[in-house]
Amino acid sequence: MSLGACRLKRSILVLVLGLSASLNFISCGGYAKTGPPSGLTNRVLASQGVSSTFTHGSLVIIDGFNDTLPRVSPLAAGSSPGLMAISPTRNIAAAFDPSNNTVYAVDTAKESAVGNMHLPGPTSSMIFPTAFGIAYAAVPTATVNGFSFIGAVDVLNFSSGALTTIGVSNAQTVVASSNGNQLLVFSTDSDSVTVLSPGVAAPPVDTSCFTNPPNAVCTIVAEPQGSRPVYAVVSGNTAYILNCGFECGGTTSGGAPATPSVAVLDLLSLTITSTVNVNGATYGLLNGSQLYVAGNGTPTGPLCASIANAAKTAATYCGTLDIVDVSTMTDPYFNSPGTEIAITDGYHNRMDLTANGQIFVGSHDCTNIGNVNNPSGGEIRGCLAIFKTTDNSVLFPPDNGDVNGLQGFVTRSVEYVAEGGNLRVYDTTKDILLINDFVPQGDIDIVGYVGDVKAIDFF
Repeated sequence: MSLGACRLKRSILVLVLGLSASLNFISCGGYAKTGPPSGLTNRVLASQGVSSTFTHGSLVIIDGFNDTLPRVSPLAAGSSPGLMAISPTRNIAAAFDPSNNTVYAVDTAKESAVGNMHLPGPTSSMIFPTAFGIAYAAVPTATVNGFSFIGAVDVLNFSSGALTTIGVSNAQTVVASSNGNQLLVFSTDSDSVTVLSPGVAAPPVDTSCFTNPPNAVCTIVAEPQGSRPVYAVVSGNTAYILNCGFECGGTTSGGAPATPSVAVLDLLSLTITSTVNVNGATYGLLNGSQLYVAGNGTPTGPLCASIANAAKTAATYCGTLDIVDVSTMTDPYFNSPGTEIAITDGYHNRMDLTANGQIFVGSHDCTNIGNVNNPSGGEIRGCLAIFKTTDNSVLFPPDNGDVNGLQGFVTRSVEYVAEGGNLRVYDTTKDILLINDFVPQGDIDIVGYVGDVKAIDFF
């Protein structure tokens, strides 16, 4: 054997050994390790606003495995982020900062900023219907040059940095169809649902809804006088429209209070196919064939004392939770004394179902009872109610304040609740705040006001 051949074999051997070592290093978690920069696999984001002691807002990363705050830098999101939205694949999350009417988006894989876009006014409804970097925000105070109408749905394309305005009078809430090709828009003073096809809108400003509906971009679906539709729960090609009725100021042609209802909208034909009356309807959640619907039904809600199975409370008014069987479009709880399900009052706009069958229902501007920060042994109650589907009972946790965010998990029996600016952790197996070495007081100690919470990773 020649010396050159021997050297060649020795070089190949060194190369093979080096490659083997590199692969071993990678598999053991070396520099080629995949995953987010934080190294966490169970991440939760909470929007953290300013407080008297904290002057900069952010999106705080939480380890959802053990409810701790890891030593990682929060993500910048303006000075006071609150409302959050996340894409169905959870690759993009965004938060709205009402202090400057700006939406800040982040790439959850890279844990870095995608960009920010300024809105022409405040929003309380924002969605990411697909995995692409396009968000939609309802801006009720937006103005469109040349029109006396105000209101719009803004299309925020974070990939291109372009913003398109679709004029919709007093647009308050926006909900996407299952594939994201249609948007259902609800206005505060309307008895109609505006259906948009945003992909064919003409940037930078589309006035199709103001000029000549129906057209390729905009179709308006009318409902009975006083219906006041405010939200929709979408399943496939069906949208269950929640009609707020008298709670939102709706009256019939004769001036009588309009009854809240759920209407079935066929998204292919854009026609209403059936309707069922309920006690109140501002928010809902679909689980199989059961549609859970929350609301007050009147501007105040019914007297708690008038609901036979309502727990004794110092609150004068209560909200209600209805359960509609969408396979038959019936509601056994409507106008049936003794079976109505009493929950907290306020405007209901949050709902979440846990893995073990508990439905967390949240509202804002409710009646707060007692003081959680200065308990005196009496009743403490805020804007949160928990309905247990296993026995149809309702719990009212001892806390105060608006419920701004709810987040449950698949493999853990806990629920994150952003209430009154705090982030609480509930053990849903014991119906109490989770208290252990990591969350000794039942809450995650985030400095500043917690405005919303979203899980990045499914776990």
